[in-house]
Amino acid sequence: MLLLPLAVLAAAMGWRSAGAGLGAEGEEMAPESGGNAPLMAVVTPSPPLPEHADSSRVGPGLALDPRAGFERGQGLFSYARQLRAAAATGDADATWMLSRIYDYCGAYAMDPLAYAADAPLLATLKLDAAPGLLAARERVRQGCEGFTAADGLGSALSAQQRQAAAKAGSLAAEAALLAMGQPLQADADYQRGLVERVLNAQDPEAFLAISPAMGVAASGDEAYAGKVSGTQLSQLAWQVAACRLGLACGPDSALMTAYCANGGVCSRNPRQDFETFVYDAAVPRQGVETMNNMVNSLIRKPGAQQ
Repeated sequence: MLLLPLAVLAAAMGWRSAGAGLGAEGEEMAPESGGNAPLMAVVTPSPPLPEHADSSRVGPGLALDPRAGFERGQGLFSYARQLRAAAATGDADATWMLSRIYDYCGAYAMDPLAYAADAPLLATLKLDAAPGLLAARERVRQGCEGFTAADGLGSALSAQQRQAAAKAGSLAAEAALLAMGQPLQADADYQRGLVERVLNAQDPEAFLAISPAMGVAASGDEAYAGKVSGTQLSQLAWQVAACRLGLACGPDSALMTAYCANGGVCSRNPRQDFETFVYDAAVPRQGVETMNNMVNSLIRKPGAQQ
């Protein structure tokens, strides 16, 4: 049997058959409506880095931009050790990216041998999505090699890292805590203000981090009245906007990899980036204009009055 219940995220997102993933026993997922997917701690790749990513180094092999180091997706066990050293000095970005590595590698670290042993079974499944799932899980396996259950990766450790990162000044970590139901403050004014700060920052990491809080979980919540929130499409709109703002969203990005490897939501086209995949597999034809309007409303032009 598979190490992870791959049906969970696919069912929650209600993806159409064009991009359907695999169920826990290997069956193709039937589309369902509604739901709210968890934050994809998303992602691992080898495509070219965004132009804004600084690949220069500080210290022995530590990328100046921790986000770029994470998106390379290789040697994450060693990279996490370097990030921990930076985090110990109060580096908010390093602390935040460490939490993303812990999320990304969490399923693998539970039982590396079992994770690898799933591959032969998956290879026997004669389904269109199986090759993509195998490739994504192999990227995770290679990137996370070295982590074990003894490292204690899981939601508790991720929350601990995000608390530390948020207190050090990471807006993305603060947004992620809101999405996890553990905001730094519980009142509506704080939550609404946090959404405004994320919008004003136009930080793709913060957009991705807050996206689950802006989905179905926000339905009927007065704190988010007038915001892009409350529906399955609104969560995806925040994620697509993150891609347009510079988040790595290519075919082998951490975002695509995590959706597939950790959630079973895999594109059948290995060349699709995240935005194309969303419009192909999750947005109904009559919802394209609505989706476009939501995404466009989230992206603020420099100097624009709000």
